[in-house]
Amino acid sequence: MRLPTYFISHGGGPWPWMPDWHQKFRKLEAALAAIPSELPYAPKAVLVISGHWTTQNCTVMSSPQPPMVYDYYGFPKETYDVVYPAPGAPELAELTAQLIRAAGYEAHLDDARGYDHGAFVPLYVMYPQADVPTYQLSLMAGYDPEAHIAVGRAIAALRDEGVLIIGSGLSYHNLSLFNASARTPSEAFDQWLHDSLSSPPDMRTKAMIDWTQAPYARLCHPNEDHLVPLFCALGAAENDVARRIYHEDGVFGGVSVSNYRFG
Repeated sequence: MRLPTYFISHGGGPWPWMPDWHQKFRKLEAALAAIPSELPYAPKAVLVISGHWTTQNCTVMSSPQPPMVYDYYGFPKETYDVVYPAPGAPELAELTAQLIRAAGYEAHLDDARGYDHGAFVPLYVMYPQADVPTYQLSLMAGYDPEAHIAVGRAIAALRDEGVLIIGSGLSYHNLSLFNASARTPSEAFDQWLHDSLSSPPDMRTKAMIDWTQAPYARLCHPNEDHLVPLFCALGAAENDVARRIYHEDGVFGGVSVSNYRFG
């Protein structure tokens, strides 16, 4: 009864607390809110790999009560008062670091790091009572896809411990092109992503490693921080079937985006 893994969009900024934006993300909200009911059992903890936390080497949040990181700018004052009080998971953080080290990668614990909006925004929708222990794993600088897939493989055993692994980013992320001009490139990249993730495991792993060969790859991801969480989620469920659980066209004025479940 291994838990599945997910690659999700966390939407734009603190959207659940902004009425106009909340309305725009109703379809995403419904997809995120449905995830807990799709699981075979309630998770012991949630591990989020967010596109908003990058360090030189793997770093695991280890605080028993993580603070907040308001890593967005120019939003209403009240969105900087939001608190997501889910407890941390220090023991699982230590286990996660051990698994990563056993795979040959450096891994450090950080007991000061707080929840960034790549974590607390979708989790607020999924678990509004904030009653599921939650912790985060950073991306590694350089964003090597093969290394992040390998880290995903290393932490796959957490699925047997009741840990829900979520890669939180966005399948399209070009902050300079969130409008109608993004329609063609985002649709082409989104179709490539769907075709690739629907392929046999060895083919899709190779496709993700070579993702820069995808149509409009660097236009859709000038900086791939929001795509890399996918590689970890895939690596942790490398032989499992991928299923698209959310797709929407016209987000942000013209963008196509998708979320996936593995397993």
